[in-house]
Amino acid sequence: MTKLILLLTASSLFAQTSLPRVVTTDPRALSELRAANRDAALPPALQKIKGDADRALKQEPVSVTQQPTTPPSGDKHDYMSMAPYFWPNPNTPDHLPYVRRDGERNPEINQIPNHRNFSTVMSTVYDLGLGYYFFGDERYAAKAAELLRVWFLDPATRMNPNLQYAQAIRGVNTGRGIGLIETASIGKIVDGVGLLAGSRSWTAADQRGLEDWFTKFLAWMQESENGKAESNAKNNHGTYYDVQIISLALFTGKTDVARRVVEQVKTKRIAAQIEPDGRMPLELARTKSWGYSLMNLRGFFQLAALGDRVGVNLWDFKTRDGRCIRAALDYLLPFALGDKKWTTQQIEPMNPEGLAPLLLEASRHFDQPRYREAALKLDPAVTNGMTAALLDHFEQPHPAAAK
Repeated sequence: MTKLILLLTASSLFAQTSLPRVVTTDPRALSELRAANRDAALPPALQKIKGDADRALKQEPVSVTQQPTTPPSGDKHDYMSMAPYFWPNPNTPDHLPYVRRDGERNPEINQIPNHRNFSTVMSTVYDLGLGYYFFGDERYAAKAAELLRVWFLDPATRMNPNLQYAQAIRGVNTGRGIGLIETASIGKIVDGVGLLAGSRSWTAADQRGLEDWFTKFLAWMQESENGKAESNAKNNHGTYYDVQIISLALFTGKTDVARRVVEQVKTKRIAAQIEPDGRMPLELARTKSWGYSLMNLRGFFQLAALGDRVGVNLWDFKTRDGRCIRAALDYLLPFALGDKKWTTQQIEPMNPEGLAPLLLEASRHFDQPRYREAALKLDPAVTNGMTAALLDHFEQPHPAAAK
């Protein structure tokens, strides 16, 4: 593959040789990408990173305490949200208990902004971290630090490290284990913070404070009843629970915990969720069966990437009867390409192009050019993204492809 040519501003930052402390992205790929040759024009992937970081500078800090209602604990520092697929009961005078309409989002959930705000913090900190890492602009680091301090560290505005009241169902409960899916992207904060290393805006005290918060949050995830329930989930919720646990464990220096959970993924997630032909039955049973199948496969790719961080190869793991991540990808591929018709329920339009970034990753991990060809067919613009930039920087296939 042709190496990506980058324009990088002159800064002592780029003289650093140590790898960034990231978990969801290959640190070596990021480091080598940043140190690549310079050119007069900024390539598409770096243009997007800079554009995203510039837009992120406009983001005002948000806090869990901005929620208009008070959680059952009486403490506005506790995160609270409503179950998105539950609606007022048409058969009772008070509309309680709420009833499930799978796949249909109740707009009432927007009355409590915590999910939206936490998601904003996760994605924005990541965008700013990338911006700082590649361009050395201290404004990006300063904004990321501001957002992190308000959400996690400032005693007046910080969130308590739990999700006890996440995805409550009115008339049924005050929170559920399923609510833990709302922080599925917390690895973006881990990476975003790791990319701030060397910044004068993110201090050692800030780092210690965030590590302490994440340590407490990890303990709650593992020890609470809601956390245990999510750990036992048999579908995408279990997949993303593990993504979070591994990311948090790596951030807080608990490599042994991360490695143990990655090892368990082989039997607890892959063998249990993926059929020999690649179907994921519990995702196919949903009203948005394509969307949830794609979402779960994306989670498995994240788990495999996290496995790389601790030396456990999930890419090539396969049960004796053929259950594996690649089988799940191969199952979805002909439907994405239109070679087969998707016959299970999908109440929203399919987005076959959503498979393209995973196909790009697969092309390297399994040394299969056909996956790259399929990705380009589904979404020609995928080559302009970060995934393509990182993967194209390597001329050699992933070690897993040797088998």
